[in-house]
Amino acid sequence: MKILYLIPARGGSKGLPGKNIMVLGNKPLINYSIDFARNFTSDLDICVSTDDDDIIKCVNDNKLNTGFIRPKILSTDKATTNDVIIHAINYYESIGIKYDLVVLLQPTSPFRKNQDLKNMLNNWTNDLDLLVSVKESHDSPYFNIFEENTKGFIEKSKKSEATRRQDAPKVYTFNGSIYLYNVNSIKQNQIIRIKKYVMNDPINSLDIDTSFDFMICETVIKNNLI
Repeated sequence: MKILYLIPARGGSKGLPGKNIMVLGNKPLINYSIDFARNFTSDLDICVSTDDDDIIKCVNDNKLNTGFIRPKILSTDKATTNDVIIHAINYYESIGIKYDLVVLLQPTSPFRKNQDLKNMLNNWTNDLDLLVSVKESHDSPYFNIFEENTKGFIEKSKKSEATRRQDAPKVYTFNGSIYLYNVNSIKQNQIIRIKKYVMNDPINSLDIDTSFDFMICETVIKNNLI
């Protein structure tokens, strides 16, 4: 099975401008994902998809060639992750390289464990479209997530008799850390058969979107929690 390790890193970020190359600890944020991928493969199968010159320079400084520049049309808020993945797959196929699986590593998740990806690869089967890392959610549509009805009152999103969160059915949130995509499935836009991989340590589910998130990750490093 041939695997592409894809790190999507567009330049624009409204929540935290320039976050992908902000220095966390002793290195730019994106380098955490690059270095993680290098634990599993050579640089030939690592792709950083970006439209941004500063990110390209940062990646090159880490001795990785970006290979191509992502088109601007795929670098807007409206572009989907699927579009970015398909663009990368098509690029490699255009130069004669075909992949079976894409391991997507968002640069905003710096604290991954090698064992988690090893477990996910071991659990992969070709009848899956997507295997994705998740965390158990403390917010639940059965207990404390509400929607506003037509009369302007709020009510539980899902009906339940549970009076405590732990009595309600478990629900999960994508934690943004690791995604395994079936190449054939995503090319056909058929992401239906999805299974979860639960990460129990909250540190491994940290995802940087705001300055507050970044501060939390800095605190993790300063306190040697990883």
